[in-house]
Amino acid sequence: MTTARRAERMRESLTRGGRWLLVVGCALVAAGTVQSSPSPEGRGGQGVRTLSGGQGVSPRVEVVPHEELRRVDVTVGGKPFTAYIWPATLKKPTLYPLRTASGAVVTRGWPLEPRPGERVDHPHQVGLWFDYGDVNGLDFWNNSDAIPAARAPKMGTILHRAVRRAESGQGEGVLEVTAEWVDFQGKPLLREDTRFVFRAADGLRAVDRLTTLTALGQAVTFTDNKEGLIGMRVARALEQPSTTPEVFTDAGGHATTVPVLNNDGVTGRYRSSEGLVGDSVWGTRGRWTMLSGAVQGEAVTIAILDHPRNVGFPTFWHARGYGLFAANPLGRKAFTSGKEELNFRLAPRESTTFRYRVLILSGAVTPEQIETYYRDFAR
Repeated sequence: MTTARRAERMRESLTRGGRWLLVVGCALVAAGTVQSSPSPEGRGGQGVRTLSGGQGVSPRVEVVPHEELRRVDVTVGGKPFTAYIWPATLKKPTLYPLRTASGAVVTRGWPLEPRPGERVDHPHQVGLWFDYGDVNGLDFWNNSDAIPAARAPKMGTILHRAVRRAESGQGEGVLEVTAEWVDFQGKPLLREDTRFVFRAADGLRAVDRLTTLTALGQAVTFTDNKEGLIGMRVARALEQPSTTPEVFTDAGGHATTVPVLNNDGVTGRYRSSEGLVGDSVWGTRGRWTMLSGAVQGEAVTIAILDHPRNVGFPTFWHARGYGLFAANPLGRKAFTSGKEELNFRLAPRESTTFRYRVLILSGAVTPEQIETYYRDFAR
């Protein structure tokens, strides 16, 4: 199917009403009635809308745990889409890799599966993940096996604890997991309960991520920090072309140099819901941001959608040209040069839920289409 025809079919489905399919937080297009799940036990859950009904046969989404391999595989029509993994070499679970409907990989391979020509900076940025840079003084964001031993006591780790539900189905599959955010000595600060909803349609892959964090035996403060909250490290082709080396410093003053590489085939460009483009998106607020480019000759757009019920809405965008695509609603002081401050806090046993939808769309996509996806997600 041509790019123009696919875009026309997307527009037609939006006009008719229909079924949306979501990825990380996840949107789904189709012809049907908008329904709100009555409780977190519904398939959308936790205040996120899904669309039901529609015509035609949706591809089957299989969600298959392999706990002995520390992974849950997600396939569409028998072909790989993504996997929820918790290898011992990572300091948090992640979705890795992520693919378009045609199978093109849109996430960086390094450090798990290095590819020629990739950047090899920031080893903690793997796949699509969820963590934060300052939780009661602990850095969960930057932790990796590359951290020097002297810094290890200041780092936090997210440990996968259980697969609570894995359900396959036509057009969508559901995965529910539990994890704990622990300090250097293994003491848990937070319990994490996450529901992923994986959806698929022609030219579309999507993931809803709905994460509830509960403080355990003590209050937990998320001190304003630029490193957070839901992040994705994209493939080299979706980075923005760069002509100068750059040095990025984390909140602890630790610098990482990102060198200049050959820009052949590097095609990415950010655009926010507020109309900002390129590097100007970083540190600004918006309902959504899209990253468009070409992977293996295929036009691709990745969009992350924020939700009005999230703390800190509309989120700040921690979107870097070197391939980090992240939404951070908790870093207010860092992004406003100290003019505003949040320092979000959970009392003992208090919970909060974050809701995100990630779309991976094939073919030409307009900001107006992303806004339509967003309005459905936000209702």
